[in-house]
Amino acid sequence: MSRFRYAVGELAAAQKPAKGVSLYSRYVNRPAGRLLAAAAYRARMSPNQVTAVSAVFTFTGVALIALLPPSHGLALGVFAALVTGFALDSADGQLARLTRRGSPAGEWLDHVVDCAKMLALHTAVLVCFHRHFGFSDPVYLLIPLAFQFAAVTVFFGGVLTEQLKRNAAGSGAGAPAASAPSALRSVALLPVDYGLLCAVFLFLGDRELFLVLYCALLAAHLLFLPAFLAKWYRELSAPAR
Repeated sequence: MSRFRYAVGELAAAQKPAKGVSLYSRYVNRPAGRLLAAAAYRARMSPNQVTAVSAVFTFTGVALIALLPPSHGLALGVFAALVTGFALDSADGQLARLTRRGSPAGEWLDHVVDCAKMLALHTAVLVCFHRHFGFSDPVYLLIPLAFQFAAVTVFFGGVLTEQLKRNAAGSGAGAPAASAPSALRSVALLPVDYGLLCAVFLFLGDRELFLVLYCALLAAHLLFLPAFLAKWYRELSAPAR
């Protein structure tokens, strides 16, 4: 237990900045990931092993969406699998920082799994719409494809922007000092947080309600997408100071 407590204490003091992070990731996913990272540290797991376990949980949830007819019991199982996979996705990076075992290969693996899960999740929703919800109108089948496009672009546009800023800072261009996180921004970012998308699957057993909630998050992604892209391009275009 002392090894677990040591890890929790060290991780609590070594969290990533909270600026630009939604309330869910800041107060739910990261703390859950911290506990899972401490448990993995106690079990002497490597960050890549945690990434693999995260993928197992996530893709189990994805397979359930596509293969089984929706029910309230299935919805709970899908939610549990997806949200656990998301917390483990946070845990692998935290464990890497704790053990100083982070590597380009590990970061690559983490992002490849992220890409695969986002593509697979919305593809599974498309299959569910067609096989289980009985949506024959092609318009309904375009909804998950539009969500897939927006979600992947938002997520990986942000990842690439962060990486390019890191490279610029490493080459001597400098980086602006981190400012205090905004509570209003944390709330505003909730609709594009993957954790909130996981929560929507709690309603998979109710076709109409799930469709409404899923479309609401899609609308949020489509609204945020141009704003994010403009902001990131502007930041990367700014002259070095």
